[in-house]
Amino acid sequence: MRVIALLLLAISAFTAPAIAADDVAAAQSVIRSQEQAFARDDAAAAYSYAAPAIRERFPRPDVFMAMVQSAYAPVYRHRSFEFGEARNEGGFVAQRVHIIDANGEAWDALYTLERQDDGSFKITGCTLLKAGEAV
Repeated sequence: MRVIALLLLAISAFTAPAIAADDVAAAQSVIRSQEQAFARDDAAAAYSYAAPAIRERFPRPDVFMAMVQSAYAPVYRHRSFEFGEARNEGGFVAQRVHIIDANGEAWDALYTLERQDDGSFKITGCTLLKAGEAV
């Protein structure tokens, strides 16, 4: 149920008028750091950017990395990875990323991140669609 609520928040967040630039920059830094960890095959570092709910579903870095490699190949390996529109609402950030995968196909990823008790942002989810497909 929480995943559905987060996805609905992410979709509705793109209609929210205000963007907190600092939160968006922090969220983008987390996404970029995880992307770079994937490029280095550094499972522990990539896993460190996942929110607690993701870490509960995938209890070890190697399990998490295997899931990313199989279900999120364009995120794991790509030619380009560029930030698009972002929205911030009450401790949540929704960030679009435009990806060209290793085969040259275009994808849109929608990352959701949540502020943690320590003030950091962690990735709560990533929805991946071929560019041009409806949400």
